[in-house]
Amino acid sequence: MNNIFKKGLRFENYEAPHISPFDKLFEIFKELITHTSGDVEEALDWLAQLDKEYDLTTAEYTLDDFIEDLKKKGYLRDEIDPEKGGGMTITAKTERAIRQKALDQIFGNLKRSRSGNHKAKIIGQGDEHTGEFRNYRYGDGLDNISMTESIKNAQIHNGIGEFILNENDLVVEETNFKAQMSTVLMIDISHSMILYGEDRITPAKKVAMALAELITTRYPKDTLDILVFGNDAWPIAIKDLPYLKVGPYHTNTVAGLQLAMDMLRRKRNTNKQIFMITDGKPSCLRMPDGQYYKNSNGLDQFIVEKCYNMASQARKLHIPITTFMIAQDQYLMQFVREFTQANQGKAFYTGLQGLGEMIFEDYEQNRKKRLKG
Repeated sequence: MNNIFKKGLRFENYEAPHISPFDKLFEIFKELITHTSGDVEEALDWLAQLDKEYDLTTAEYTLDDFIEDLKKKGYLRDEIDPEKGGGMTITAKTERAIRQKALDQIFGNLKRSRSGNHKAKIIGQGDEHTGEFRNYRYGDGLDNISMTESIKNAQIHNGIGEFILNENDLVVEETNFKAQMSTVLMIDISHSMILYGEDRITPAKKVAMALAELITTRYPKDTLDILVFGNDAWPIAIKDLPYLKVGPYHTNTVAGLQLAMDMLRRKRNTNKQIFMITDGKPSCLRMPDGQYYKNSNGLDQFIVEKCYNMASQARKLHIPITTFMIAQDQYLMQFVREFTQANQGKAFYTGLQGLGEMIFEDYEQNRKKRLKG
């Protein structure tokens, strides 16, 4: 009875972890610089307004001190602009910090909530640990043996007086096959992404930055290409994501899909996929003579059929397309359903709140299964 340990809870007053004045302001600054598409002056103006309203700074650490620290730490640099005469710009170090913040925001929430819960993993010999254990079987690789669990079994079975480890004590950690994946992320930058007072481009940028950070740090063998599409489509570099803006464009979905498939044709990986984030209907095509055919009134059947043809072509190339539709219009949802059927892909009809979690869940699921190639 003397060996029984009692468990219980002890309640104490919450004490917030200490955060330095710089770190507190820097967290806010990273969020603002994302919303302003890399415009430092605008972000600092917003920060000054927030400071007036919420007393973010003190007499000991002012906003000017914060700006000086940003420069000293290599997050900002002065730049001479021939048109404006001068200014400040963020550095590559800041771009990395913004991507890491996006990853923490989106993937951190995903780990806590596991929203969607799409797991579909096949357990077997592979190179990704699952945290699940089983008894050793003949043919298992020695590198998969969990020595901690095996030694614990040996002590339980044979006591601690004389250490003996035999085959029956061995425990193997299950692994999943981890396929290499080539992904193209398409981001709609047509004018509708900022219409009706709703900022849809910033969440899309955050998802792209978080996905880029996840792949480059956790899955370095995978590839991620990012393209934007409006009247035309063009690739952008990961470092350009914070500066991405919406333009006065229509939506040329066909051009985006053509470019995405061209990118994936050059990849050696068997597993390929396209993620498309869009909120509007396809409303533009570029004709063979270089002229643009545009129609924003409803769904133009000529444009729609071209989209279905591209979806079918991607299916023949074994490239699944996952569409994340940030719109709730019934006729647009019907278009996405038929588009998805033509590709045999997937579609999510989502608001902005759960966009990141959905994309991360789908990426994690797809890269652990072998797609036909």
